[in-house]
Amino acid sequence: MLILCIEETNCNLSLSKEMSKSITAQIALHLQQVYFGGNWATSNFKDQLADVSWQEANFALKEGNSIATLLFHCNYYIAGLIPVLQGGSLDIKDKFSFDSPKITCEADWEQLKNKSWEEVQLFATLIEQLPDSCLFEDFVEAKYGNYYRNLIGVIEHCHYHLGQIALLKKEVKS
Repeated sequence: MLILCIEETNCNLSLSKEMSKSITAQIALHLQQVYFGGNWATSNFKDQLADVSWQEANFALKEGNSIATLLFHCNYYIAGLIPVLQGGSLDIKDKFSFDSPKITCEADWEQLKNKSWEEVQLFATLIEQLPDSCLFEDFVEAKYGNYYRNLIGVIEHCHYHLGQIALLKKEVKS
């Protein structure tokens, strides 16, 4: 077991318990943290978007993507991988990943956010249910790499676009 403290009296027991979870449980937790908080980066989608209005969600720089489009884009892949973890097929295409719905009112914006939160929770649950032994098996086909690469890749992708959202939010709020 990895010891994460110098003195026994300073050990964080919750961290020790967390470290004993399966790898898939850790991956699921990492995904939840980028969306809902608790990660070392102290930034997450839910907090970043909490005070963004639907008008601000449509803000983009020059020919770039809007905050809403970036949220949709991240969740496009999560929603597309859910069927695979449920035993289905991989049917998403990269070329459609930025085809976000129009956000024309607060209800549209809330619907996009809520759909994202629900899909992330389902995806995290499905990841946690995977046995660690499948992580280095082919993900659908060998050309896509293994499960580990795809699951970690989705999380890295989310962190990347979360950074863009944070910068866009800073710009639109200034």
